[in-house]
Amino acid sequence: MSATRRNLMEGMTPDAGWRELSPAAQVFGEGNSLFFNTGEWRTESPAWDAERCRQCLLCFPVCPDSSIPVAGGKRGGFDMEHCKGCGVCARVCPFGAISMTEHGREAAE
Repeated sequence: MSATRRNLMEGMTPDAGWRELSPAAQVFGEGNSLFFNTGEWRTESPAWDAERCRQCLLCFPVCPDSSIPVAGGKRGGFDMEHCKGCGVCARVCPFGAISMTEHGREAAE
Protein backbone atom coordinates (compact mmCIF):
# COMPACT_ATOMS: atom_id res chain seq x y z
CA MET A 1 0.00 0.00 0.00
CA SER A 2 1.34 3.40 -0.92
CA ALA A 3 2.17 5.97 1.75
CA THR A 4 -0.43 8.35 0.29
CA ARG A 5 -3.16 5.73 0.46
CA ARG A 6 -2.18 4.74 4.00
CA ASN A 7 -2.30 8.41 5.09
CA LEU A 8 -5.77 8.82 3.55
CA MET A 9 -7.00 5.76 5.46
CA GLU A 10 -5.64 7.11 8.73
CA GLY A 11 -7.57 10.37 8.21
CA MET A 12 -10.92 8.55 8.23
CA THR A 13 -11.77 8.79 11.91
CA PRO A 14 -14.94 9.95 13.72
CA ASP A 15 -13.33 13.22 14.77
CA ALA A 16 -11.61 14.01 11.46
CA GLY A 17 -12.15 17.49 10.14
CA TRP A 18 -12.90 18.13 6.50
CA ARG A 19 -9.24 18.81 5.78
CA GLU A 20 -8.22 15.35 6.96
CA LEU A 21 -10.74 13.48 4.78
CA SER A 22 -9.67 11.96 1.50
CA PRO A 23 -10.44 13.76 -1.77
CA ALA A 24 -14.08 13.16 -2.76
CA ALA A 25 -14.44 11.21 0.49
CA GLN A 26 -12.96 8.14 -1.16
CA VAL A 27 -12.78 5.12 1.13
CA PHE A 28 -9.58 3.11 1.00
CA GLY A 29 -10.09 0.76 3.91
CA GLU A 30 -12.77 -1.52 5.26
CA GLY A 31 -14.80 -1.09 8.42
CA ASN A 32 -14.80 2.70 8.62
CA SER A 33 -18.52 3.06 7.80
CA LEU A 34 -19.16 2.45 11.50
CA PHE A 35 -17.58 5.85 12.17
CA PHE A 36 -20.16 7.78 10.16
CA ASN A 37 -23.84 8.32 10.94
CA THR A 38 -25.01 8.08 7.35
CA GLY A 39 -28.65 7.95 8.48
CA GLU A 40 -28.54 11.73 8.73
CA TRP A 41 -28.81 11.82 4.93
CA ARG A 42 -32.41 10.54 4.98
CA THR A 43 -35.37 12.56 3.79
CA GLU A 44 -37.75 9.64 4.44
CA SER A 45 -37.66 7.03 7.20
CA PRO A 46 -38.98 3.48 7.27
CA ALA A 47 -41.59 2.55 9.85
CA TRP A 48 -42.00 -1.12 10.72
CA ASP A 49 -45.35 -2.57 11.84
CA ALA A 50 -44.37 -5.70 13.80
CA GLU A 51 -47.97 -6.95 13.87
CA ARG A 52 -48.23 -7.01 10.09
CA CYS A 53 -44.75 -8.50 9.64
CA ARG A 54 -44.70 -12.24 8.86
CA GLN A 55 -40.90 -12.53 9.20
CA CYS A 56 -40.49 -13.52 5.54
CA LEU A 57 -37.14 -11.66 5.59
CA LEU A 58 -37.53 -10.42 2.02
CA CYS A 59 -36.55 -6.93 3.23
CA PHE A 60 -33.26 -7.98 4.79
CA PRO A 61 -31.24 -8.96 1.69
CA VAL A 62 -32.33 -5.93 -0.38
CA CYS A 63 -31.26 -3.30 2.15
CA PRO A 64 -28.16 -1.66 0.64
CA ASP A 65 -27.12 -0.30 4.05
CA SER A 66 -27.52 -3.50 6.11
CA SER A 67 -29.89 -1.51 8.31
CA ILE A 68 -32.29 -4.36 9.06
CA PRO A 69 -30.86 -6.46 11.88
CA VAL A 70 -31.72 -10.15 11.97
CA ALA A 71 -31.15 -12.34 15.02
CA GLY A 72 -32.41 -15.86 15.59
CA GLY A 73 -34.06 -15.91 12.16
CA LYS A 74 -36.23 -12.87 12.94
CA ARG A 75 -35.87 -9.26 11.93
CA GLY A 76 -35.90 -6.46 14.44
CA GLY A 77 -36.34 -2.70 14.07
CA PHE A 78 -34.17 -0.56 11.84
CA ASP A 79 -30.62 0.65 12.38
CA MET A 80 -31.53 4.30 11.85
CA GLU A 81 -27.93 5.46 12.24
CA HIS A 82 -27.12 3.92 8.87
CA CYS A 83 -30.47 3.73 7.02
CA LYS A 84 -30.51 6.24 4.17
CA GLY A 85 -34.27 5.97 3.55
CA CYS A 86 -34.17 4.52 0.04
CA GLY A 87 -37.47 2.67 0.56
CA VAL A 88 -36.45 -0.58 -1.14
CA CYS A 89 -37.53 -2.55 1.94
CA ALA A 90 -41.03 -1.02 1.80
CA ARG A 91 -41.37 -1.83 -1.90
CA VAL A 92 -40.50 -5.52 -1.47
CA CYS A 93 -42.62 -6.17 1.65
CA PRO A 94 -45.63 -8.23 0.49
CA PHE A 95 -47.52 -7.63 3.76
CA GLY A 96 -47.32 -3.83 3.93
CA ALA A 97 -45.41 -4.05 7.21
CA ILE A 98 -42.97 -1.31 6.17
CA SER A 99 -44.03 2.18 5.18
CA MET A 100 -42.02 5.28 4.43
CA THR A 101 -42.67 8.53 6.26
CA GLU A 102 -41.22 11.97 5.79
CA HIS A 103 -38.08 12.24 7.92
CA GLY A 104 -38.86 13.70 11.33
CA ARG A 105 -42.59 12.95 11.15
CA GLU A 106 -42.39 9.36 12.41
CA ALA A 107 -41.89 10.55 16.01
CA ALA A 108 -44.86 12.92 15.80
CA GLU A 109 -47.32 10.34 14.45
